[in-house]
Amino acid sequence: MKHSTRIAVGPVQFRIGSDWAGPIAALGHLYAGYPQDDTRSADATVRLFAARPWRRWLRPSVHIGGDFVVPDALPLPLSMGLLAAEMAMNLQVALGWRRHMLLHASAVARDGRALLMSGESGSGKSTLAALLGERDWRLMGDEFTLIDPASGDALAFPRAISLKNEAIAEVAARVDPARLGPLLAATPKGDIRHLIPRADAIACMHKPARPALLLFPRFGGDVAVERMGEGEAFVRLTEASTNYVALGEAGFAALTRLVRETPSFGISYPDSATGIALVEQLWAEAVK
Repeated sequence: MKHSTRIAVGPVQFRIGSDWAGPIAALGHLYAGYPQDDTRSADATVRLFAARPWRRWLRPSVHIGGDFVVPDALPLPLSMGLLAAEMAMNLQVALGWRRHMLLHASAVARDGRALLMSGESGSGKSTLAALLGERDWRLMGDEFTLIDPASGDALAFPRAISLKNEAIAEVAARVDPARLGPLLAATPKGDIRHLIPRADAIACMHKPARPALLLFPRFGGDVAVERMGEGEAFVRLTEASTNYVALGEAGFAALTRLVRETPSFGISYPDSATGIALVEQLWAEAVK
């Protein structure tokens, strides 16, 4: 395509092409600090294209394509081209990656051990991961956590963090403005702004960590902590994995090992400060 770039995030090398320069330039800002290797073959291909030639200029709308497509996916206006690119990167990994078990989960690490947080959109896992990543934790990922079926280790996938709505101001008050992408207002998911992970998280993105704690956060309501049994954690994680079924026996073995070896809790909290305090408390108990 006319405009293109390559981005390496963890074990995944993306090749991204676009009919417009804008989305590629926006990605260039978010991923400027990531390693570049133009000689490495792509693991996932993303295409941002106009369905008709005149749609490049007349009310331009961005369609998502690549190695895998969702035929009924609606296009986005060019003003949301960066969001389209990020969604397309997620889609290609979710539908095509088979080397590791994929969990829709945020992850941070400390001292070689990993905290995994899984939950539905709005549960607060991305905000918690972003805030912890600004403390003495290493951000491993916001959208996906990769589990090595052979070793059971968690592998980092530190994409730019997608902050939504109220979380934007909360995180922006704590970071250098240069680490924030443009504000994408009134998207289908509300207001969105991307946070570039700290340089140390990017530098260590090929360093695995052993899962030590698994949390299922829920933002809002009174403080609550509930120990979760292996069976419930297993079922929730099968629902959070995009390739559990495709991995077959290897996926079953990896997930069984994860829930047996990793203590799991459901937590509720009314604000981020309380959520972080709960995380620190449960972490201290898990790794003592």
